[in-house]
Amino acid sequence: MDWRDAEREYEDETIRETTLGRMFERSAERNSNRPAQRYKGGIYDRSLTDSVISAATPGEFRPLSYAEMRDIVRKLSAGFHDLGVESGDRVGLFANTRMEWAQCDFALLSTGAVVTTVYTGSSPSQVEYLLDDPDADAVVVENGDLLETVLEVEDELDLEFIVSIDEIEGYDDRDDVYTLDEVYDRGAETFDLEAYEDRLEAVELDDLASLIYTSGTTGQPKGVQLSHWNFRSNVNGIRKRLASRPDRDDDVPTLDEESLAMSYLPLAHVFERTAGHFVLFASGACVAYAESPDTLQEDFSIVGPTTATSVPRVYEKIYDGIREQASESGAKQRIFEWATDVGVEYQRADSPGPILNAKRALADRLVFSTVREALGGNIELLISGGGSLSPELCRLYHAMGLPIFEGYGLTETSPVVSTNPPDAAEIGTIGPPLSNVELEIDETVADQEAFDGDPGDVGELLVAGPSVTEGYWDKPGATQGAFTEDDDGKRWFRTGDIVHRRPDGYLEFRDRLKQIIVLSTGKNVAPGPIEDAFAASEVVEQAMVVGDGEKFIGALLVPNTAHIREWATEEGIDLPDDPEAMCDDERVREHIQAEVNRVNRNFEKHETIKRFELVPQEFTEENDMLTPTMKKKRRVILEQFEDRVDRIYADD
Repeated sequence: MDWRDAEREYEDETIRETTLGRMFERSAERNSNRPAQRYKGGIYDRSLTDSVISAATPGEFRPLSYAEMRDIVRKLSAGFHDLGVESGDRVGLFANTRMEWAQCDFALLSTGAVVTTVYTGSSPSQVEYLLDDPDADAVVVENGDLLETVLEVEDELDLEFIVSIDEIEGYDDRDDVYTLDEVYDRGAETFDLEAYEDRLEAVELDDLASLIYTSGTTGQPKGVQLSHWNFRSNVNGIRKRLASRPDRDDDVPTLDEESLAMSYLPLAHVFERTAGHFVLFASGACVAYAESPDTLQEDFSIVGPTTATSVPRVYEKIYDGIREQASESGAKQRIFEWATDVGVEYQRADSPGPILNAKRALADRLVFSTVREALGGNIELLISGGGSLSPELCRLYHAMGLPIFEGYGLTETSPVVSTNPPDAAEIGTIGPPLSNVELEIDETVADQEAFDGDPGDVGELLVAGPSVTEGYWDKPGATQGAFTEDDDGKRWFRTGDIVHRRPDGYLEFRDRLKQIIVLSTGKNVAPGPIEDAFAASEVVEQAMVVGDGEKFIGALLVPNTAHIREWATEEGIDLPDDPEAMCDDERVREHIQAEVNRVNRNFEKHETIKRFELVPQEFTEENDMLTPTMKKKRRVILEQFEDRVDRIYADD
């Protein structure tokens, strides 16, 4: 049987038509004695400890079983209900990714509440908007700092109460501020299983489950309305794609009750919430929570996860760290480079011969096994979404025995539209659509001459299916503009993304329709693939391609400062200490020009970078040049480095 047919027909106890609360309850019943969550000690002043959960030893991870997690979810649900949360009430979740986020999420969903998410990096004005626009009735914050952010704008809101996950002091005079353990205690006193079951049953599949706000890179954030069935159908589709199906060989990596995931992306974002939580908890897997994105290597080493979901920028950072450790000496660097070349050659080969097999075994013993051990030694599959992953970088991970399976999705599709199947992955693609997702390609919006070398269809991706949103909260105009109807009256969501659908049904991401650069010559250029070509570079840290309305393509490049200074020392070059002066140094520019030339060899003449400028500042979320999911805020970057862009085109 073809794997697509096997996927379509596959059914198991996880794939059901249930609400999210019922989904968790059924999984907890099946997996009551299995670990559900693992939490790290010493990083939070948790209020939900002692009699509820045992404090973990600082620096160590402690498990929480499904039975224990279910008890917490049930008591929190009863506690929130006792505080007045009713079906349809909007409740904000304003916290970092941690186990209490998931517990509160399921507790609120079980009451019929609508969870609206807030990124912890949001400014007070953004917090005000993200709680005022949905007319939130309450908000759960992480700690005293985020509580103060809410209190700064509370006069503009209509909140009935605020809950802090961590212990807080100095709010005894407030009768509307609680800690999470106080909510739990209320629930423990009032919990009645029959009443809880009645509330669960009262929630219907089409009921609104969550409002997740878009990043707002092109305007005011819009609240995407996602129902229980939107999420649940996406869980079903992902489960069919990644489960341990009977048609699969035993060595194919899958997601099941034995999986142990490391969670660190923002749960405020739909990708981590669905793929990194709902799918895993439905499957009976265990989720461990990293201390922070800065401690990933340490946490991976302690936990030894089998899987993780992440975005391309994090994979780039992890690879940079791997390469940096492997380059402590010239000899180690040469061995690392030789090993990666061998690994890529092996990975590309249809049938490696004895010589290549021997080289691969040696490369694995000298380099790759050490890399895998640094990430805990148990990684079976990594999922990439939330942006375009460099094929070169993806191939390097596969070569090291750390396979990344790239997918694609949007908040409006709950989110996964497509992902590579682990037994039929095609590097450089975002995989075929899930079995319960329908696709169309609108070729009228894309310059077909720009993609005339692609066999298949190229155009804007249109999506239909049960995981697609009904629209945006209180924005009928935006909702109407986001959809189109075909001749049969079917409603299709316009993704705004240009993709190539190959004859075999696999999709290749090209770029955002709005980000396609139109040169003054009329040529269309997708900046994404050019920027991705620098992902594995040790010379360039980040790249942003420019040139809309100009005669040629230019680029703003963030140099890898550590590499540049190391190179300069080896070459006997005395560089200025000032980062901006270093970026203007002609010797540095010449060194980076060689890297630009390497990248240019892979592109058509009109797509090559003719001129570039170096910028002394990395694009980060902290300086507002990246979204919380690490996508570039192009408008902000262009404004910040307007003078550098002017220099690129000064003589044009």
